[in-house]
Amino acid sequence: MRSGRKLAAEDLQLILLALLEEQPRHGYELIKCLSERSSGFYSPSSGMVYPALAYLEDVGLATVSVEGAKKRYRLTGEGSAHLASRRGQAARILDDLERVGARMAQVRRVFEGEDRLDSIAPGTPEDLMLARYALKQALHQAGACEGGEAVRIAAILRRATAEILGASSARPATDSGNENGKKD
Repeated sequence: MRSGRKLAAEDLQLILLALLEEQPRHGYELIKCLSERSSGFYSPSSGMVYPALAYLEDVGLATVSVEGAKKRYRLTGEGSAHLASRRGQAARILDDLERVGARMAQVRRVFEGEDRLDSIAPGTPEDLMLARYALKQALHQAGACEGGEAVRIAAILRRATAEILGASSARPATDSGNENGKKD
């Protein structure tokens, strides 16, 4: 998957073929299916899906039948062969969307108070994200502290930074030294 856009155009075309292999569908059904499979993480716009479907039709990988005001797309034999040669890639993309979507849905539930924090498995990306969020909240609650409280919080942050970076010892808790923690 790419940064910025969640999927490259070729990846979207490939997973549309995979969904059409399951059953013929209308464009809006494909959008809904992707949104459901990704727990709302990926819901492509009609401006992404319909041009991709038009391309698949133009190159003979899909065919369209008009049913009233709607178009139903079906995989062609050539589309099946194309998908068969890239089935592993299509499966990985769909699996990634489902996995990331499930993780994002879980994090969303925690932030909304529906799930408890202990429902997040330790050591996962979600666990790290929630820990960073908790730190930001704690610092925000501490506000513009002064004196001993500021020194205490700064010391905690320095120790945490050193531990994260793998340093054996943290800089002293006071700012009385230079950048190396030594007095001039």
